[in-house]
Amino acid sequence: MKVLQLGPYPPPYGGVQTNLVAIRSFLLRRGIPCAVINVTRHRRPDADEVYYPKSPAQLVQLLTRLRYDVIHQHFGGMLTNRILALSTVCTLMPRAKSVLTFHSGGFPSTPEGQALGPNSLAGFVLRRFDGLIAVNEEIMNFFDKMKVPPQRARLISPYSFTAEQASGALPEPLATFFDAHHPVLISAGQLEPEYDLPLQIEVLPEVRKKFPDTGLVLLGSGSLHDELLARIQAQPCASHILLAGDVPHSATMQAMSRSRILLRTTLYDGDALSVREALQVGTPVIATDNAMRPPGVTLIPKSDPSTLLHAIEQLLLQPRPAKQISPGDENNLQAVFDFYQDLIDARVKEALP
Repeated sequence: MKVLQLGPYPPPYGGVQTNLVAIRSFLLRRGIPCAVINVTRHRRPDADEVYYPKSPAQLVQLLTRLRYDVIHQHFGGMLTNRILALSTVCTLMPRAKSVLTFHSGGFPSTPEGQALGPNSLAGFVLRRFDGLIAVNEEIMNFFDKMKVPPQRARLISPYSFTAEQASGALPEPLATFFDAHHPVLISAGQLEPEYDLPLQIEVLPEVRKKFPDTGLVLLGSGSLHDELLARIQAQPCASHILLAGDVPHSATMQAMSRSRILLRTTLYDGDALSVREALQVGTPVIATDNAMRPPGVTLIPKSDPSTLLHAIEQLLLQPRPAKQISPGDENNLQAVFDFYQDLIDARVKEALP
């Protein structure tokens, strides 16, 4: 078996990137070749069978040149025409079974998702895939709405990390910031509008009135970097807010495990992997209610600073839960591999006389 994955390759790190890398690592540890084509604007030199095409034409050339049994596309966010075009190309490649993981847990509930039906372009393209992976029940119901044959769709939760990923020393400047602040609030999304990060910056001075040593770490990169930096510099507590940029996933997990609260304030969101990771290491989570948060999360409405402040203060007054790091559950990665194998076996059967 040879596998080719298409999707966002870190850095920056996010839920989709983490899942893609986890699948690749799982396969490589078992001696199964797995190349990656990065499909984001982030460019690096090609290395270790990770490719960074500079144009759609180069991407198609790679797809036609590389040899693989399974092509596995990942995407998060909105189901745009660009995504649908790439999906169509993937399903047209000969010799390979095509798989898509639909990571956008909240998409079916958006106006764009609700407007789609089985006769839409999206429905047509989704039905072209040999296999579809949903990260939650809402996505599975969306596949059913699009009239995807049930045998082609599987519900496979995102990868859950191992204990080793939450151990080790923090890199600078995170290490110094954590040494100087207690408690630390952390956001582990990207610097994009949907994460409503100005809300967190606005609330921090109020938090520090009762908890004067509190710091706020914003992990990730994105289009709002300069705007957020200006907002931070305008705050009287600017030195207590750290724009940490992109860090390796292991450092993200270590920072998350040492933080007092994970903040997931969003205008639009799915079933965020960072929320589940935080809960697994015993870090309490405050998140905007999107009707799909796991048990144990403190829910708040969108863009409500007073409710966010109250939730933070209440959690800081409570003892932190004990860490509950599991030894690592690879069942979901095994489920992905089993799906690949089933598709390949089906192709062999189809070729028999």
